[in-house]
Amino acid sequence: MSFPSLSPLREGTAPRRVLALADDLSGAAETAVALGVPGRIVLGPAPLDPHTYGEAVVVDLDCRSLPAVDATRRVREALRAVPSDVLVLKKADSLLRGNLAAETAACAEGAEGVVVATALPTLGRTVRGGVVHLDGVPLHTTDAWRAESTAPPPSISAALGDARTTLVPLEAVRGDALPAVLRAVIAAGHLPVCDAETDSDLDLIAEAALACGPGVRLTGTSGLAAAVGRLLRRTDGTPAATTAGRAAPAPAGVRRRRPLLVVVGTADPSAPAQIAQLTERGARHVSVNPDVLNSGVMNSDVPADVTVLSIDSGPGIRPGAAQHLVSELARLAADRAGDADLVLTGGETARRVLDALGVPHLAPLGQIHHGAVHARTPDGRHVVTRPGSFGDTDSLLRIATALRPDLPTSHRKETSR
Repeated sequence: MSFPSLSPLREGTAPRRVLALADDLSGAAETAVALGVPGRIVLGPAPLDPHTYGEAVVVDLDCRSLPAVDATRRVREALRAVPSDVLVLKKADSLLRGNLAAETAACAEGAEGVVVATALPTLGRTVRGGVVHLDGVPLHTTDAWRAESTAPPPSISAALGDARTTLVPLEAVRGDALPAVLRAVIAAGHLPVCDAETDSDLDLIAEAALACGPGVRLTGTSGLAAAVGRLLRRTDGTPAATTAGRAAPAPAGVRRRRPLLVVVGTADPSAPAQIAQLTERGARHVSVNPDVLNSGVMNSDVPADVTVLSIDSGPGIRPGAAQHLVSELARLAADRAGDADLVLTGGETARRVLDALGVPHLAPLGQIHHGAVHARTPDGRHVVTRPGSFGDTDSLLRIATALRPDLPTSHRKETSR
């Protein structure tokens, strides 16, 4: 993947608007709430006007599973004719999954530079020596890519393909000359790849990158997005627009209680234990055999209280079949959802369900725990999205009780297949 020549650097002030591009829906939602400024999550790719939704537009390009050439095209189209006063942030997966090299190259086209910072300290995902670490363990020595068809890259530079990169070590990030370091790397036609271990490190990177001028773009995680949001709020003195750690308050007036449908579209090992905590509180669990999903025949309806819908991984999922099964699970969920509020785990699952329901965009309301983003659809449906690999054993229970504070405490475990 070749990177274009970068334009000369220009000094500039902090932008007033942000355009963020994500490759899946849970990442887009995570980024929107991290930015903490008024805006919308747009289910793209779609033509968009940065003036339409407020200070931040976060677009789900839905390209995580696409070939690199298609992902490149979607990034290019999203960045076409972006005004010069808009800060562009390309959201990167903290585990380096997806088309990182292709999308970063497309993001660099027409830019003065791109600063890369993929740490996510909140989840123990740090970068040292240009290598992603998970709780201190190098990513490429863990099983974090167990659901992927390839091995994880040994470094961020390796994940960026043949791009010319320069490591910005932690000492430089925390030093007084970081803006000058970034300018020098960019002027040499390289991508600065920044080490970071804390949110404070990301604050320093965001501030230095914006000091380089409006033509410098960012590639990083929701941790970097949060740093950008803190910087913008500090600049204009406004508070965060979304709440953290709890569901947003219900709108004024009486809202009719809807059923709650929890769709678990992740193969993460923690999923069964998370589901178990919900069934122990009275939720009904519909575990669908992969062969039933493949047949397209499923007769289970969503009841009027709380239902958990998941794929039964007991028989084993054939290699390469996961994406098709997630699509079928999402189709089933949309068919049975009615007007239920939704909890959707896994970006692919979330996007397929909302596409089937015809949802064009979401208004972020708050965050129940890190990555569990509470939003509302144009017709008033409440939706929580969460990356499949996020959350402790009590994640789904915390989300459900935030949306349904009166969730029963009685033990009533019911499972259908």
